Amino acid sequence: MSFPPSSPTGFASPTQPAPNQFATAALNTRIAFLVELARRLHQYGTSAPRLETAIAGSATRLGLAAEVWSSPTAIIISFSDQAQGDDGVAQVTQVMRLPPGDVHLARLCQADLIADQVIAGQIELREGFRLLRELGRPDTRRAQAGVIASYGLAAASIVALLLHSSWADLLTTAVIGLMIGTISVLSATRPRLAVASEAICALVGTIFAILVSALVVPLAIKSVILAGLIMLMPGMALTTAVREISSQHLVAGMARMGGALATLLKLTFGTVAGAQLCAAVGIYPRDFSLPPLPAWTELPALLVAAIAFAMAFRAARRDWPVVMGAVVVGYVSTRWGGLVAGHLPAAPFGVFLGGFLLGALSNAYARFAHRPGAVVREPGIILLVPGSVSFRSVSYLLERDTVLGFDTGVLLVTLLISLVAGLLFGDLLVAPRRSL
Repeated sequence: MSFPPSSPTGFASPTQPAPNQFATAALNTRIAFLVELARRLHQYGTSAPRLETAIAGSATRLGLAAEVWSSPTAIIISFSDQAQGDDGVAQVTQVMRLPPGDVHLARLCQADLIADQVIAGQIELREGFRLLRELGRPDTRRAQAGVIASYGLAAASIVALLLHSSWADLLTTAVIGLMIGTISVLSATRPRLAVASEAICALVGTIFAILVSALVVPLAIKSVILAGLIMLMPGMALTTAVREISSQHLVAGMARMGGALATLLKLTFGTVAGAQLCAAVGIYPRDFSLPPLPAWTELPALLVAAIAFAMAFRAARRDWPVVMGAVVVGYVSTRWGGLVAGHLPAAPFGVFLGGFLLGALSNAYARFAHRPGAVVREPGIILLVPGSVSFRSVSYLLERDTVLGFDTGVLLVTLLISLVAGLLFGDLLVAPRRSL
């Protein structure tokens, strides 16, 4: 959804229709289209500031005035017809109660394209509404299998890329990732399982890692569990929450922060419960490190991670090269920033540099490709978000190691601020021309 040069809230298209083109369309038809668009953008992981800007801009182009309020679990939109004058009184208010969304890049791009086509007059409002409704179809078995595979690939690549563990750690972590991916996919259609899915995943992953370590081969047990749970870590949610708070969307930011903390607590409880259950039956892990992976595995691991995140974010095949390139740019820029930091703290400066480059590149991509910048931004920052740091902080606190827990918490806040600052400075370098 693009911004024309003359308006901060409109849409850019090859043929820009007059604002009153839709004045003859029924009010309910226009509202139904905008409500469905808001539902889809929320479902596919759009943050509150971007969703509100997109819907307000769409409403303006459809001859409506919209006041939009978005949070992780609800959307409220008040509509008034611009043809009725500027009396400031809303004619219709829609309230939607929604579950928290998850990033789905392919369908986000489709929703964005449908909105652009409707506003450009290329398809009718009713047809656009129908196409948006069709986006809500369940994932196919093939898509679900891809998501499960992405969990295993991502977990294994993290072991080689960031933790530099052994081959035994890598294989065990890949199996844990596949198990967790299966549970996560099953919980999507089972509300009772979804409530406790994070705790169940952590419990199952911890028990499996301890059994392998005790009965098969010694493991770096904490690294294996951490990498196995990496796709469930709420680092992305924490980053989005801080960015929403920094843009004065306080309710949405605090609500998202609360959801991320709840996820952390469930993951931590699951790992502690798994360790205690094994100890209760006399099974203890052999926790020591085997020889690490050779240095040459870093490049293949980075490529595997890029493929895994393209699958996990469910990008369209045409976007895979862009998504994979964004993952590589994020990782390499962060590593390079850490190396050249000098007297500065290496990790925060590297994260800032990665966020800065990805923020600018995502806006440039949106400007020239006329597609959502989220295709670059969301997968690009996945290796920068401090999900594992937040997990370790809560784990230390539950183990009553308050000093180490507090120190890790300070590092978490520093990394979050560095990443969000980098993204904001990237927006200053290349101004966003699209709301997504």
